[in-house]
Amino acid sequence: MKLFDADGPLMTALSRFADIVICNLMFVLFSLPVFTIGASLAALYTCTLQFVYEEDKDTGLVFRDFWLAFKRNFKQATALWLICLLIILFLGAYYWVTQSLAGTYGKIYQVTFYVLALVFLFGFVYIFPLQARYENTVMNTLRNAWLLSIAALPWTVLCILLVVAAFYISFVMNPDAVNLFTYLWAVCGFGLIAYLQSFFLRKAFAKISPETMKLKSSVQSEGSVFTDEEHRGDDLMIQESSYSNPNWNRREDIVGPDKPQRKNRRRR
Repeated sequence: MKLFDADGPLMTALSRFADIVICNLMFVLFSLPVFTIGASLAALYTCTLQFVYEEDKDTGLVFRDFWLAFKRNFKQATALWLICLLIILFLGAYYWVTQSLAGTYGKIYQVTFYVLALVFLFGFVYIFPLQARYENTVMNTLRNAWLLSIAALPWTVLCILLVVAAFYISFVMNPDAVNLFTYLWAVCGFGLIAYLQSFFLRKAFAKISPETMKLKSSVQSEGSVFTDEEHRGDDLMIQESSYSNPNWNRREDIVGPDKPQRKNRRRR
């Protein structure tokens, strides 16, 4: 296999990176109104989880997939984001109060703040990936996020450490390169982190019983019918256009071997 073959590992990696950049740019653009961050996160994880689960089938329609996921998740993801935003504001106010306290009580309240922040962070890791992949209500999504964070604790920790490490390298380790890393985050940072997290999320989602939570249908199939043979039933076959399959009404498995075809002849 040649290095620059269309199906080679190099071109495949470059194609995937291009998809991540597109998702990242759309995420940044759609997040500018702030209250749409939740829907943007859900759309971003929809795309990156499709990449990891190999559900995109190299259609090259990342723009469409992101936009459809954004629209489909907008209402519920926005409600989830507003709840998270209220919790973040509460934690910020709580931290400000703890910093103004001195002595033993101040240290106790500071410890409780870090515990509350960590508990929130554990659940936050899964809220929008669950919203992106599974059908559920707002409250059930919140509940399942925290339950899954404990059930899949190693993958939860890895997801958090990945984000912490990325921010530390970008904005703490080398202050002189902050402008460069800010540019990189705007171009590919969020998408790349979501993509890497999706490998951990896939392992965590393996703990979810298929009977308890319903997967969302693929974004790419919205507005169209199944085209793979596995999902094509008799009803769909009958509805097929004779333009694409001129012999559809002559198939025995549809008409039936005991039902001869009748031809309408005009009487002259």
